[in-house]
Amino acid sequence: MPWLSILMAVPVLGAVGVSLTKSDKLAKQLALAVSLVVLALTGVMAAQFNPSSATRFQFAEVYDWIPRFGVHYGVGVDGIALVLIALSAVLVPIVILASWHDADGTGAAAPPKRSVKTYFALLLVLEAMMIGVFAATDVFLFYVFFEAMLIPMYFMIGSYGGAQRSYAAVKFLLYSLFGGLLMLVAVIALYVIADKGTFMFPELVGVIQDPNTQKWLFLGFFIAFAVKAPLWPFHTWLPDAAAQAPAGAAVLLVGVLDKVGTYGMLRFCLELFPDAAKFFTPLVIVLSVVGIVYGAIVAIGQTDIKRLIAYTSISHFGFIALGVFAMTAHGGAGATLYMVNHGFSTGALFLIAGFLIYRRGSSQIADYGGVQKVAPLLAGTFLIAGLSGLSLPGLSSFVSEFMVLMGTYERYAVPAIIATSGVILAAIYILWMYQRTMTGPTAESVKGFTDLNIRERWVVAPLIAVIIALGFFPKPVLDVINPAVDQTLSNVHVDQFTPAVADKKGAGQ
Repeated sequence: MPWLSILMAVPVLGAVGVSLTKSDKLAKQLALAVSLVVLALTGVMAAQFNPSSATRFQFAEVYDWIPRFGVHYGVGVDGIALVLIALSAVLVPIVILASWHDADGTGAAAPPKRSVKTYFALLLVLEAMMIGVFAATDVFLFYVFFEAMLIPMYFMIGSYGGAQRSYAAVKFLLYSLFGGLLMLVAVIALYVIADKGTFMFPELVGVIQDPNTQKWLFLGFFIAFAVKAPLWPFHTWLPDAAAQAPAGAAVLLVGVLDKVGTYGMLRFCLELFPDAAKFFTPLVIVLSVVGIVYGAIVAIGQTDIKRLIAYTSISHFGFIALGVFAMTAHGGAGATLYMVNHGFSTGALFLIAGFLIYRRGSSQIADYGGVQKVAPLLAGTFLIAGLSGLSLPGLSSFVSEFMVLMGTYERYAVPAIIATSGVILAAIYILWMYQRTMTGPTAESVKGFTDLNIRERWVVAPLIAVIIALGFFPKPVLDVINPAVDQTLSNVHVDQFTPAVADKKGAGQ
């Protein structure tokens, strides 16, 4: 069964069907149905995945695409790719249900009336691109999906976003294209220098031996991924894009698209260029720690809810990159789990913030106050999502953040200690945001608020359930992730990498 091709084909065909529907209501219903089918198929595929299999990439499909240049339609998944595809499949139907009024001009903060059918068709096309980028085992095919994702997101921001949507969309596109062009040069150079006549990732691992060549190629890939992630100082496009995008699009932008950057670091930068990765690790560790602290401090000073959440994500991506380049089992597994947990916790924050903005017509924190008195369910779910964002024990992000810090400490004690300050700063920006919006006297403009309706409860409930479940029992996900991380570290030969903190036994576990 060509599971991955089916998972990509279903949303594309669904997008065509949505575009051809005769009513906006039917377009929404069809988009939701298609996304639920993709979720069900992903669940069936995941149930057949064998984490202990000797075959690294399962459900593999390889077909000649451009034989003259050794380009293949090559797809397959290991544990790392599988959990990120599952994240995409879970978030898309939630986003579709949450976006019921994003495109039809009925919301208090909605932009001028746009095509509803186009908006939901773009969501489905984006889902296919997200699945494809994580499933690609051909480096050139990965690049194609890497760039193709920009198109639907650009139009969702530029056509359905806030007042500064055009500026934010163009900035997002230019930054991403800059990184993509650097990556394209590196991809072509990799093909020429490797001289294998193929772009297939498994056949390129370990081929480039010259240290200087590795360094230049590493930089081409890494800068593209750092822009996509975004890692400080390549982050400046994210606050504008996330703040101006519709809430649902912001969820997929920060929750999934940006994970392609950290996924690429773990998959391509480490395995294709292991010596260069070790050479640049001190620099990346510094950038990650600066991003953790910088993102958290700037988040504290934000007056816009969506910009605040965007800056918290910059801090969180610093943790993920830190775990990747710690090159330990705990760090790599924690970073991968963090990608999943961040998608759910930040997704919940963006969606609930969207519900607030829909009711009030403003994203300014100062325009709220005392919401918990008139909408206790909305406030309660916002608090749980926020507490997950600050990594409270018992909620999902705590497990992954603790693993990242532990894995980093095994090799780099001082950066791990400094990064821990991000946990303290997170408590400040999350609790202060909650205090200013949800507690205190009820603002006049808030007194007419209604609590979460049935549709909104269906949106939030799965996210809160996953946040709590993974906080108490992350083992099923870690059982899928760990073998893939071990294989990655084996290809990087971390046993030859002398730890800064001498704990080889812990680093090699």
